[in-house]
Amino acid sequence: MKKKGLVAGLLLSATILTSAFVPVTTNADQAPVVRFEGQPIAFSLQPKLIDGILMASVRDLAKALSMEVTWNAAERLAVVTGNGFELKLPLNSDYAYVNGKANTIYGSTQMVDGSMYVPLRFFMESANHVVRWDSATSSVNVTKQADSLPVVGTYDHLVTLLTQNESSGSAKVTLTTTTSKQAKSESFGNASAPTSDSVSVVVQDSASVAVPSYSGTNVQVQGVDESDVVKTDGKYIYTVNKQRIVVTQAYPADQMKVLSILDFPGNQDTQFQPSEIYVDDKYLIVLGNSYQNYKPIPYNSAGGVTGKKMILPMRSQGTAKVMVYDLTDRSSLKLLKEAELEGNYVSSRKIGSSLYFISNKYVNYYQYREMTDKEEAKTGLVPAYRDSAAGDSFTSIPLNQVYYLPKALDPNYVLIGGINLNELKQTMNVTSYLGSGQNVYASEENLYIAVTNYEQMRIQPMRMPAGDSAQGIRVGEPNGASPPVEPPQQETIIYQFGLNAGKGEYKHTGKVPGRLLNQFSMDEHNGHFRLATTTGEMGRTDEGISKNHVFILDANLKEKGKIENIAPGERIYSTRFMGDRAYMVTFKNTDPLFVIDLKDPAEPKLLGALKIPGYSDYLHPYDENHIIGFGKDTTEVDNKNPNGPQSIAYYQGMKVALFDVTDVNNPKEKFKELIGDRGTDSEVLHNHRALLFNKEKNLLSFPVNVMKIDSNQTTNNSKKPASAYGNFAFQGAYVYNLDLEKGFQFRGGITHLTQEDLQKAGQYVYAGDKQVQRVLYIGETLYTVSNGFIKANDLSTLQEKNSVVIP
Repeated sequence: MKKKGLVAGLLLSATILTSAFVPVTTNADQAPVVRFEGQPIAFSLQPKLIDGILMASVRDLAKALSMEVTWNAAERLAVVTGNGFELKLPLNSDYAYVNGKANTIYGSTQMVDGSMYVPLRFFMESANHVVRWDSATSSVNVTKQADSLPVVGTYDHLVTLLTQNESSGSAKVTLTTTTSKQAKSESFGNASAPTSDSVSVVVQDSASVAVPSYSGTNVQVQGVDESDVVKTDGKYIYTVNKQRIVVTQAYPADQMKVLSILDFPGNQDTQFQPSEIYVDDKYLIVLGNSYQNYKPIPYNSAGGVTGKKMILPMRSQGTAKVMVYDLTDRSSLKLLKEAELEGNYVSSRKIGSSLYFISNKYVNYYQYREMTDKEEAKTGLVPAYRDSAAGDSFTSIPLNQVYYLPKALDPNYVLIGGINLNELKQTMNVTSYLGSGQNVYASEENLYIAVTNYEQMRIQPMRMPAGDSAQGIRVGEPNGASPPVEPPQQETIIYQFGLNAGKGEYKHTGKVPGRLLNQFSMDEHNGHFRLATTTGEMGRTDEGISKNHVFILDANLKEKGKIENIAPGERIYSTRFMGDRAYMVTFKNTDPLFVIDLKDPAEPKLLGALKIPGYSDYLHPYDENHIIGFGKDTTEVDNKNPNGPQSIAYYQGMKVALFDVTDVNNPKEKFKELIGDRGTDSEVLHNHRALLFNKEKNLLSFPVNVMKIDSNQTTNNSKKPASAYGNFAFQGAYVYNLDLEKGFQFRGGITHLTQEDLQKAGQYVYAGDKQVQRVLYIGETLYTVSNGFIKANDLSTLQEKNSVVIP
């Protein structure tokens, strides 16, 4: 009690030392009851509603969580500590430091009647607690966020969450996905180590015809399949072809023919657009978006829904749709099951006989809050799904079964559907979360939803020395000079869900500073979750300069180890986690390839770096000591603008490099291959599934659009300008042999364009239906696939064997 009295005295002294305050309007009678774990908190100073924000004394909130409070007179802030948590609350500030990191409060700390008050929600959520409004008891409930996510519960609470999001100005984000398989051993060839995409098995198809080895989709790791626009089972090739699925008998090559075309004709009511597929020995699984048109909402001139006057245009609501077909008769595919989640299709993963697919449903609260029929509004605001095993109608998910992500609130539902392909008559499992995510990562055991929070840019917080008046003068800023602008603060929140029979169950929450680049920025290995992030901004030279980091989290998503501040002034262009190592490429003017030792999760080490011209957008393993980089070559030139940087790097043609990391302290570029000039591009730089690689066959192939500088663009006495673009020269697949003795050996290009097509081509690439999208092999035949053709070439000679036109 003596210590608490001292704290109160210090806080009171802070009031005396503080310059004039703006009066605040309070009404304690309007403050609701606050409960912690179901029991009312015994406040010595009652919470108050100040400018519509529920505020409580720092001392009382700390006491409720069994924490200590001290006053730092020099910096004029309160410090709350306990259970490994530290919260620094500057006086009269709209920001605070949570474990050393600046966070926006969305409100401000204030002195009221001699004690510091802080927004209750900010305080509790900063301490990893969940705050929600219970309309039934008109109370605020605070619970620990250790074992479960909070439930939306009621319509009133949903509206509260949505309006809170509206006032906080959260940025809209999109959802992408990634997967990995958890490691089962320490060796490079374990389940978490990236591998090639070949399926080296011999099976029997339904007609008892021997099927040779064939290539599969290039996935991040083995064990978790990824959907793609082209799939093969060793005899047939299945392709997403515009609005259709085309099944082609591809093996043997001399018997190639289109076997069937699965069309999805639309009508005035519905339209289905396939985007990706899976294939196994039983089923063809088609995924995409379905759009169901409905009538305009009737509005009157005042903007309210009346049911009399229709002035809004036609709109369509979408669903993410899965259609499962029986492959017994490929010439006449039979539909076995349909399943839909409201929202837009994001991505999916297939783990054994379990299929998981994800949708995002935007919650248009603005539309529904104006509706006079509140029951209809409530129905429209909740997520829903449909499974043909249960009938044709949609099933709404009750709000007491909808969870929300406290630190990633957004007017959006993330829906996860799980289907057991061995039991198609069972209705799929569906879980729904109010919130957002930018990346989804899945292993065999866990699903991770990651979202990066971006705080709005703000000026440095005001700090007034004792005796100054409230004129906004800042320390160290004579004459009221403008303060420096801070960069947006970025923090990635990770939610972990255990996968159990097609259902995701919440397990843990973690967070790291910075933003993720893509799916290869995350990895699960031997019970640890690893991430690579970037903070700050390129081009800055102050504290806001870009920096790169690697974090290792334990099974509970608590920080275990980290390496921070890698390559200041640059950002991550690619990352690859491979067992006990990580490889990171950053870029500004040159390409540093960093080798990072992750064997001891608590003490990761930066081993070596290689700086060369160019950069890699995608890293792919060759073996334990070699890695292939796909990216662009660059040319660095002096910058003639005296106000800009000293030099500028212009990207040139495509670059493929083989890096030797045998000596991890001194990585080397063993071989490189340059393709075309500025403007050359390949889908493999943006989509790893476009790569075909098989180490045993020394085979490397990928689609590429080649641009070349014409000879008349240069003279004998001058080089081509670094900024000059090439003209269209080739579209198709480049094929290489690759080994450790000779490096990249170009064998030739396979194109679907005729000579006439090339002659008609202009400066820019346009191949239309002849744009080669994927390369695959079956036995000793190499196949290239476009929307217009499938071409078969001999794998040894590249001589054309056969081709089939896709009508």
